Amino acid sequence: MSTFVVILGRLLQAVPTLFGIVAVVFLMTRALPGDPAVFFAGPAATPESIAEIRAQLGLDQSLATQFVQYLGALASGDLGQSLSTGQPVADELMRRLPASLELTLVALLISVSIAVPLGVLAAVRQDSWIDQLCRFVVTAGVSLPTFFTGLLLLYVFYFLLGIAPAPLGRLDILFVPPPHVTGFYLVDGALAGQWDVVGSAAAQIALPSVTLALFTLAPLARMTRAAMLQALGSEYIRTARAAGLSRARVLFVYAFRNALLPVVTTLGMVFSFSLGANVLVEKVFSWPGIGSFAIEALVVSDYAAVQGFVLSMAVLFVLLNLCVDLLYTLIDPRVRLDA
Repeated sequence: MSTFVVILGRLLQAVPTLFGIVAVVFLMTRALPGDPAVFFAGPAATPESIAEIRAQLGLDQSLATQFVQYLGALASGDLGQSLSTGQPVADELMRRLPASLELTLVALLISVSIAVPLGVLAAVRQDSWIDQLCRFVVTAGVSLPTFFTGLLLLYVFYFLLGIAPAPLGRLDILFVPPPHVTGFYLVDGALAGQWDVVGSAAAQIALPSVTLALFTLAPLARMTRAAMLQALGSEYIRTARAAGLSRARVLFVYAFRNALLPVVTTLGMVFSFSLGANVLVEKVFSWPGIGSFAIEALVVSDYAAVQGFVLSMAVLFVLLNLCVDLLYTLIDPRVRLDA
C-alpha cells in the first residue's frame, strides 16, 4: 500500500472526529453567557433593533437549523464572519496563524535544544547534580503557570532591568513588517535582507518564546530521561558494550536512536499543547496570534470566530499526528505506517 493511500486513509478517518468536535463546539458556544446580537447592536439599541439583528444573524432559528446551515457553510469553506472584527473568520485565522506558529516553533526549538541534551545527560549521570537539575527543571516547568512565568519575566527583564522591549506585538513600532513570504517575520526579514527587522522581531519574540519553552521543556526532558534509562538498561546495550563498541557509539547510535520514538511522540503532544497554551502567552505579551483572537471572540460571544479557532486547532492536531507517524518510519524502519 503506497504512502499516499495510507495518508489519505488517515485523513478520512479523522473526518468523524472533526465532525464531533464541530458539533460539541457549536453547542458549547451557544451555551456561553451573553448575546452576540446585543453586542453587535450597541449600548443604545432598542429591543426591536436587537431582534432584527438576531434575525439577520440567523440566531432566531432553532439550533438544528443553525447547525445545518453552519455545516453547509463549512462544506464550502466558509467559516462565517467575525462579529468583533467584521472580517471573514478564515481571513482572520490565516492572517494571525503565522504569528502563533512562529512563536510555537521558536519555543519548541529552544525547549528541544535544552531538554533533549539535559535528559540524556541526566540518564547517563543518574543521581548526579545534572540529574537533580533535570528534576528541578521538570518540577518547575509543570508547576509554574504560563501566565505567571510570562508576567514574572516581564517584571524582571522589562520593568526592573530594562533590557527587554515593551510587550507590544511582533515588531517595534519603529519598524514595518517585511514583505510577506512565509508570514514568519524572522524568516521574511532574513529573506529580504532587512536585518534590523530581524533583530527587532527576535527581541520581541524572546520573552514569549522563553515563557512557552519553560512550559514545554518539562515533559520533553522527563520523557528523554526515562526513555534513555530504559534503553541503557536493555540487553542489546549490554551486548554492544561487551562487544567492545565505543561509549559514544553505544550511547548515540544504539541507545539514543531507540529512545527517540517516545520523545517524538511527546514532542507531537507538546506541540499541540503549546498551541493551546499560546492563548495565555499571547494575551500577556499582546502577541497578535490566533490565541488572542480567540479570547477576544470568547468575551463577546463571537460564535463564528470561536468555532473557527477550535476547528483550525483540531485540523492542526490531526495533521501533526500524521507527521509524527511519518517521522516514526524514518527513525525506526521496523515501524510500518498502516492505515
